[in-house]
Amino acid sequence: MEAVQSSVDMMWVMLGTILVFFMHAGFAMLETGFTRSKNTLNILMKNLITVALGSILYFFVGFALMFGTSAFGALGTDGFLLAGRDDIGFFVFQAVFAATCATIISGAVAERMRLSAYFMLTIGMTAIIYPVVGHWVWGGGWLSQIGFIDFAGSTVVHLTGATAAFITAWKIGPRIGKYSGKIVNSIPGHNLPLGALGVFILWVGWFGFNGGSTLAADPELVPPVILNTLLSASAAVLSTAVYTRFRYGRIDPSLTMNGALAGLVGITAGAANVSFIGAIAIGLLAGIIMTEAVRLLDAKIRVDDPVGAIAVHGVTGIWGTLALGIFDTTGGLLYGGGAEILGIQTIGILAVIAWTTVSAVVVLAIVNSIVPLRVTAEDEESGLDFSEHGSQAYAMQDVLSGASPSPESFAQRLNQLGEHPAAQKP
Repeated sequence: MEAVQSSVDMMWVMLGTILVFFMHAGFAMLETGFTRSKNTLNILMKNLITVALGSILYFFVGFALMFGTSAFGALGTDGFLLAGRDDIGFFVFQAVFAATCATIISGAVAERMRLSAYFMLTIGMTAIIYPVVGHWVWGGGWLSQIGFIDFAGSTVVHLTGATAAFITAWKIGPRIGKYSGKIVNSIPGHNLPLGALGVFILWVGWFGFNGGSTLAADPELVPPVILNTLLSASAAVLSTAVYTRFRYGRIDPSLTMNGALAGLVGITAGAANVSFIGAIAIGLLAGIIMTEAVRLLDAKIRVDDPVGAIAVHGVTGIWGTLALGIFDTTGGLLYGGGAEILGIQTIGILAVIAWTTVSAVVVLAIVNSIVPLRVTAEDEESGLDFSEHGSQAYAMQDVLSGASPSPESFAQRLNQLGEHPAAQKP
């Protein structure tokens, strides 16, 4: 029976791993749909290579720093290249989490960050920044020792990624044309149906994100975790739709889509610790908080985030982590507990923001000394698909506009090298 239970547990964790991996398709579709068509290939390449690069780096370095033998509660010290480790299933599950944290940055810096600079930042995120935070909370580090709660990563994954995204987006500045004096200009995405597909993919993947974090096929724990995930996201969609209707006069589609993600991020920290009613309350407030955070970041702080990643993953990540101090069924304020959990959660949030901010600033400074963080104005205007990849996502674009092929296109470069079959004809 123990062998059967172990096999069932591993199959559940592997299913969760596959679902979390599939979330990267959701991120790619969401970011692509919420940005302009001339940057589609660049978005896809960032998401695809982030998964590959993050997985390799996490294998070599990140997993050991996160789950190795703790040194003073700060970081792990052994298990590099999985030496001495036989928990391969656990590693794979954690590896797809690491890539998820890094890809949060992609959307926030879309349409103007140099591809090589983004990949260098991804190296820093998956090899050092994220694993250190993970060790503090999940690897036996100092935050776990004082009682910090983060079941599946509202802070560890989402706030860490969003903090680095905020620092990077602030550092490289807004897209050309985003601001005209005191006026905030809208730069619409080119395909909101594609963005909606990304939201639904992420929602499905989140059942593995939270459900798989049980690390066992526990019939008493997994169903409530998944139900809390569903309820919180659903409540956030409704609250965002209603709130934008009264706030702006109409139901805003893009904000409502992000409302689903806000509810998912908000419940991630406490999916196993709150009641069903608590999950609904967390989601309802997450949608409203996210909507106001987008406006604050866009119009007041003036950090240009094309997909709303900072508000969704950062601000609602903070809310979801703090919400445990209120809704935790074993010690939250609404259940007769004092302010202890709320205080510990606040300490953890501040510590993660401080560490990620300082380390991201250092990494960006190093990267900027090697290669400029931002593309040139000319490349940004023409689109990163041509400047970074020499191609385009939609072939009909040239047909409709009557434009001639770019001299940077892949076919043109093959012709210039004399390697294309057509170039060999007399």
